[in-house]
Amino acid sequence: MSRASRGSHPGGPPPRRGRLTAAQGTALYVTAVLGTGVIALPALAARVAGPASLVAWLLLVLMSAPLALSFAALGARHPDAGGVSTYARLAFGDRCAAVVGWCFYLAVPTGIAAAALFCGSYVAAAVGGGRLTTSVTAVVLVAVGASTNAFGLRLVGPVQLLLAALLVTLLILAMVLSLPHASTDNLQPFAPHGWPAIGAAAAMLIWSFAGWEAITHLAGEFRHPERDIQRATWAAVVVVGLLYLLLALAVITVLGPDAHRGDAPLAELMSRGMGDHARPLAAFAAVLLTLGSANAYIAGAAGLGSALARHGALPSWLARGGRAGEVPRRSLAVVSLLTALSLGAVVVTGAGAEPLVHLTNGSLVAVYVAGSAAAVRLLPRGTHGHRAAVVSLVAVVLLLLASGPYLLWPLAVTAATLLYLRLRGNRSSIVERESDRAAKGSRAEDIRAKDS
Repeated sequence: MSRASRGSHPGGPPPRRGRLTAAQGTALYVTAVLGTGVIALPALAARVAGPASLVAWLLLVLMSAPLALSFAALGARHPDAGGVSTYARLAFGDRCAAVVGWCFYLAVPTGIAAAALFCGSYVAAAVGGGRLTTSVTAVVLVAVGASTNAFGLRLVGPVQLLLAALLVTLLILAMVLSLPHASTDNLQPFAPHGWPAIGAAAAMLIWSFAGWEAITHLAGEFRHPERDIQRATWAAVVVVGLLYLLLALAVITVLGPDAHRGDAPLAELMSRGMGDHARPLAAFAAVLLTLGSANAYIAGAAGLGSALARHGALPSWLARGGRAGEVPRRSLAVVSLLTALSLGAVVVTGAGAEPLVHLTNGSLVAVYVAGSAAAVRLLPRGTHGHRAAVVSLVAVVLLLLASGPYLLWPLAVTAATLLYLRLRGNRSSIVERESDRAAKGSRAEDIRAKDS
């Protein structure tokens, strides 16, 4: 139930206000979207497409603007912890909402686990220890993210604001200090793997721009959602877009052929400008980025789980703590457990973070398609939000087509969701029939008692 609906009861208590300001919302956006995209993706994209990966970055920046603005317009009109799942329900019904909710809810644990492993590799590069250091760092980051959220948004909001300021400062510092080492010669050959590689790089970079949907789950936590969400979105789009483009350009022009050879491009960039002693600083930046991203995603997923439970798409015991200003600790515990299991699985098997990235990307693209389609249907025609939704729908459908086998995971999640709903419906029908039989038996006993 949204804040608006709770406040509409005549004679009831005034609607409960959230605590997030526009500045804190901007921080949540920036840390959620930058996150581990800054840590890992510049090198991976360069490995796929070379300097032409800059075109993929530009395309994703341009695509992210209408996507973020359409989600912000939906959040302002329908502030609810269910986020994209709520919008899918309003536009297409309960089954679609449940599928979208499950896709996002199950994408968060794999995404956070992968992000923690990326960060762990930076720490290992700075202090040594190899896989053990990577794994221990990942476990600690997941635990800190879950614990922070357990204290509620009074702690999360200010922490995110501080993290956003620190990470932006560190990124700018790294790019400025490495600028004297940049060379346009490193832009040649521009497309060593051919122009089609740009599409493959763009599909990989979905991970970098994941996060625009996360803030919608916290829309009800803003003090003035109808105003602050739009302000936070515009500010974050500009900051994130510029930082990504400048960082990608710096990685290509400064590192050159080395851009795609290492696992820690930000550390390499900082070491060029500040010396090898900058590697610990890069590890510190990676910790900040990952912690900020984990905070935003865990908070959003916990709220989503509570909202899904309220609407019957998850067990009802998860619904507790889902109102604005409350902490959905039961749902938070489930998200934390699933994250720990995802992390444990890849650590034990030695599979690394890549499978988790693929699973997360596939789910998020499916969520984006559903969210954009819902925005097209729900937002008033002729408004800026509706125009942004149309553009974003076209863009995410193209990304969907480029995702290929990564879509197998959301298809499996869809099947599991529909099976759960069917079994739940069957159980409900059985309970209703048993209740009816019990009621009929009770009435028959009453009649016999009266006759006697």
